[in-house]
Amino acid sequence: MADTMQHYLQQIAGTLRPGTVKNAELTLREFALLTAAEDTAVTCVAQLKRRHIERYRQWLLERPAARGGPLHRHTVRDRLSKLRGFLRRLDEWDADDRPPRLLVFDSDFPTADEPLPRFLDDAAAAKLLAAARQDPDPFTRLAIEILSRAGMRRSEMLGLTIDAVVQIGSAYWLRIPVGKMHTDRYVPLHPQQKTMLDDWLLHRPEGLRSNLLFTDHGRPVNASRIEAAVRKAAEQAGLGRVTPHQLRHTLATQAINRGMSLEAIAALLGHRALSMTRVYARIADRTVADEYFAVSEKVEALYDTPRRLPAEAEGSEMGKLRREMHRRMLGNGYCARPVEMDCHFESICESCTFFVTTIEFRPTLERQRDDAAAKGQVAREQIFDGLLTRLDERAS
Repeated sequence: MADTMQHYLQQIAGTLRPGTVKNAELTLREFALLTAAEDTAVTCVAQLKRRHIERYRQWLLERPAARGGPLHRHTVRDRLSKLRGFLRRLDEWDADDRPPRLLVFDSDFPTADEPLPRFLDDAAAAKLLAAARQDPDPFTRLAIEILSRAGMRRSEMLGLTIDAVVQIGSAYWLRIPVGKMHTDRYVPLHPQQKTMLDDWLLHRPEGLRSNLLFTDHGRPVNASRIEAAVRKAAEQAGLGRVTPHQLRHTLATQAINRGMSLEAIAALLGHRALSMTRVYARIADRTVADEYFAVSEKVEALYDTPRRLPAEAEGSEMGKLRREMHRRMLGNGYCARPVEMDCHFESICESCTFFVTTIEFRPTLERQRDDAAAKGQVAREQIFDGLLTRLDERAS
């Protein structure tokens, strides 16, 4: 079993990143040690059974994490995925030492959470930048400016070289080296950032063998220094815990809130697929917001006035229930006329010869006249016009 696993790791080392290979080795080592300890009869991969996969999965779910508590379900999914990849690759290679059938199924994977990216709102982002600009450390100022405005990953910032700033036409761009997505890209460089980068290079010691932009005493700056810079600025701004990657999410959220297209955001962030960028559309879905506030206004109207919702905002069943329940008491019974239907006797008193009105009722008569006009009730409108005309004649 160990020989088969070592051969597999040697093969994937030529195509995958070292970190990915290391994770695969950790998974296979855990699985092999657990299987060898509990089932000494298994000496090769071909002897593995479904029960060994189920036992490993249960062990992962019960195993405590380094910081306490159970392993995160994403970690469990990653380990099972690495194991399934190993077994599938052996099947693709038609290896002699392979199980006779598929052992890891989709149903083995815990349901993955899909949390939205954590970002800073506009007020918090402004506080962070203001605190960073007041910091005496030039690296802190530059790091937060670049992470906030270029949207790069922490590893991409550490990989910037001294020739990263290029001029294309009349504008300056920042070349971000090959990173997580195996691609490089250019992002627009803000003039203020260009000035800060020029000042950083101006104070760069001469004779350094490294062509990296960020060095400390001739050695590459490590990730912990970036984290410390962000943490320091966040504390000064009174924001609590902020990570470098949150600044990347913040830029993307700010961009989509201000109308930037998904394609442009994907190019800015270096996403290889739009599905990676659409997660930010879930944060700032303007269509959902517009529809929500439109309906909210209609709902709020219920509490302000006794008027009912417009017909398009009411479901068919609710409308049916309302019509059945809308009954008005009369002297010897009830009127069951639906409220949306007109009644020819609605102004019967106003058309009676014994009806008398005075000037203080003029606003009410005008509203009734306007209501009749809006409903196209010509005869009813004429009745109230006649009453208003007689009021004007008496007043004159």
